[in-house]
Amino acid sequence: MQTAETTTVSPNSTNAMLVAGLNESANIIFQNNKEKGFWDKERNVGELLMLITSELGEAMEAHRKGKVGRMKSFESDMGYARLSLEDFTPENQNYLWIANRFETTVKDTFEDEIADAVIRLLDLSAGLGIDLEKHINAKVQYNKSRERLHGKSY
Repeated sequence: MQTAETTTVSPNSTNAMLVAGLNESANIIFQNNKEKGFWDKERNVGELLMLITSELGEAMEAHRKGKVGRMKSFESDMGYARLSLEDFTPENQNYLWIANRFETTVKDTFEDEIADAVIRLLDLSAGLGIDLEKHINAKVQYNKSRERLHGKSY
């Protein structure tokens, strides 16, 4: 699976693509969720938005409790065991060990909940056929023309 690429651009650049591969990531997530049965029938957009919101609420609670992910520890453990994320499948003989390491270092942390919200948002966008790359780039360009703090006090 390819990861989304980000491009560093000059703040004054007008034609640079900020996020390349985001739509591809959204489609991969959407296809996986279709295979898992989440799109067998038409989805309720309001419900999907509330599921995204609930993930953000979980992120807030994790942050309040100081539950911070230890991804470097997870990656280090995986490297020491000569495993990769591709090995994180139920068919793999090391699956239970990998799942345990994930659950003790990453699961239910602030970063994990933010990832859940992004995954749900990308799934929704792909499911509705939204071209996030175009919309994000257009919105960033628009926001560049707005006044400081968009005219608000904070």
